[in-house]
Amino acid sequence: MTTAPRIHAASISRREALLFEAGVKLGGVFHQYLGMPVSPRTAPSLARAIESAVGLQPYVRSVRVRVDPSRGGPLGTGRFAYRYLTPEMLDVTVELADGAVAVVARLRHRPDLRYPLMSVVRVGTAERAPRRRRGRAST
Repeated sequence: MTTAPRIHAASISRREALLFEAGVKLGGVFHQYLGMPVSPRTAPSLARAIESAVGLQPYVRSVRVRVDPSRGGPLGTGRFAYRYLTPEMLDVTVELADGAVAVVARLRHRPDLRYPLMSVVRVGTAERAPRRRRGRAST
């Protein structure tokens, strides 16, 4: 794990800084990639590209992206047989660590809320070795 230099004001804790960073990373995925053309064939490579991009950012220990193109709107035909990436298709989990502090956060569409909710899954200590997980498309 590479610990990035502290860039936040001294008045917030590492925990608070990581929670903020998790929100920034999930919000970035949400706002940067929606509208991308996606199909069952391209979903795995789109997920890996998103993981690779997010993984470059400070504090990221792991990132997992799932893109389920079957959860989209109408499908075209022929060479137009794809959908645009929508919030319903995304399931993104990021784990960030800074020193001994770790945060896991998730972005996924909540059908009961009809909303793509970002949530904190876990806040605790960074005990495991660093890892990177590849995304998968569900069909």
